[in-house]
Amino acid sequence: MFIYTVKSGDSLFSIASKFQFPLDKIRDVNGVFDPSLVPGQALIIPATFYIVQPGNSLYTISQMSLVQMDTLRKANGLQSDVLSVGMKLNLPVRPKYPEEGLSYFIPATPEQIEMTTRAFSPYNAYFGIFEYHITEEGNLSTLNNDELAVRASRKHRVAPLATITNLTPEGFSPNVTRQVLNSPELRNRLINNIYNLVKTKNYAGVNIDFEQIRAGERDLYTGFLRLLNDRLNPEGFLTSVALHVKKSDSDYPGYDYGGIGAVVDFVFIMAYDWHETHSGPGPVAPIDEIRKTLDYAVQRIPRNKIILGVPRYGYDWTMDNGTVLRAKAVSVTSATETAMKYEVPIQYSIQYQQPYFSYWDENGKRHFVWFEDARARAAKFQTVVDYRLRGVGAWQLGLNFPQSVFLVEHFFYQKRVL
Repeated sequence: MFIYTVKSGDSLFSIASKFQFPLDKIRDVNGVFDPSLVPGQALIIPATFYIVQPGNSLYTISQMSLVQMDTLRKANGLQSDVLSVGMKLNLPVRPKYPEEGLSYFIPATPEQIEMTTRAFSPYNAYFGIFEYHITEEGNLSTLNNDELAVRASRKHRVAPLATITNLTPEGFSPNVTRQVLNSPELRNRLINNIYNLVKTKNYAGVNIDFEQIRAGERDLYTGFLRLLNDRLNPEGFLTSVALHVKKSDSDYPGYDYGGIGAVVDFVFIMAYDWHETHSGPGPVAPIDEIRKTLDYAVQRIPRNKIILGVPRYGYDWTMDNGTVLRAKAVSVTSATETAMKYEVPIQYSIQYQQPYFSYWDENGKRHFVWFEDARARAAKFQTVVDYRLRGVGAWQLGLNFPQSVFLVEHFFYQKRVL
């Protein structure tokens, strides 16, 4: 496999010819149905060999193929790094890393549920079915079509997890969690309600996503997770939790990585939104910050309990004289289509391992866009392998990113829990 960065003057035909690979397969893997391309666009080429072109070096081919130079040398019996134009280089088969993936989806129509579970079941061990809200009384909201989602997940051998949040119409509420956690009666009621939900709806377990926990509730939150796990674990139900990123004890002080890691089956680290709708433009999931988070996390949580959460989206910020007017989330596909529409090249940050571009709209407003692509996703998957984590997961499956499933298949094989 290669990840090729489109250059000015390239076409799908010329790229297919360069790699001696069928054009239609390049279209399918990358979800490219418009014949036009934009410079800087990343395309996956699932070829197993490469014919050396003018200007190539072993280093550039290594970068494109995600194969180390030493490995390329050994696989092709090279005695030096000197290449000749027209030489055929074979790519060795990449050993796949065993992982348990967790991705979220929001159940909508029965057709959408079946399509999502069928399409993504080969690449996930768990589906986080999003979402049930907690109330100040320790109760849970309902969720449309949740039983359909559970049945579809189990039919496709993916463990369904009930995702429980403290989300309200005004956003994630630390006040709701504070009230519930500080009252033994309400806390126990919530635990009973979660247990009954998991048991009656045939879930495999839960994924707790309580955000903006305050420092004062730190130990109460860890204690709640311990009690919840004590209730669920004897009957074989899983307890997992979504966590904010932390690089030090002072970051998000309401979350005790060590304490939480000790009382749950696994965690999903939400390694995204370093920049988001309420911030200025910047990388959404910068690899340097992700590695700092993992350096902190693996000292406190066993590696085999950590799932790295990655985004299937980016943001488009609308600016006015350097001030953010508004921002919106964009899928990987729509970000690329925007670059095509405004005929602007896509740039790539080596430091952050994320693509970006800017453009001027019809109203004279400047926009900045940062998002994910195949290069960014490959860097994160390699990080999962390097850190020997439990797996990787995504928010969320309704956002279009055709290349992602191919990369999952290239890097990993799924361990099944059902």
